[in-house]
Amino acid sequence: MKFGIMVNEGPYTHEASDTAYLFAKAVLEKGHQIHRIFFYHDGVNNSTRLTEPPQDDRNIVTRWSKLAAEHQIDLVVCVAAALRRGIRDENLAEGFRISGLGQLIESGIQADRLVVFGD
Repeated sequence: MKFGIMVNEGPYTHEASDTAYLFAKAVLEKGHQIHRIFFYHDGVNNSTRLTEPPQDDRNIVTRWSKLAAEHQIDLVVCVAAALRRGIRDENLAEGFRISGLGQLIESGIQADRLVVFGD
């Protein structure tokens, strides 16, 4: 099965990002595919390389980057939501790219299921 994933919440303010990440890992471990992970609303905050969590905390941004690199997953950040929050190409973490809502629509069409995390 091919999944599309949408993340609508920031990395440290809501459990949606952690849950989405764990879901993505589980999907891949079961042999399924992920078409794309789309970050929208406050979810775009998962993409900034400027995030510096304490050493004893998980680095959610790095986890997304590593997952994308290991499994060739397309991590797309909504351009409008990103710009509203001061996120631009130059401060994106490795593996993320900025694009429009058309990428979300395409993921909904290409995937068998589009799973949304967060409000």
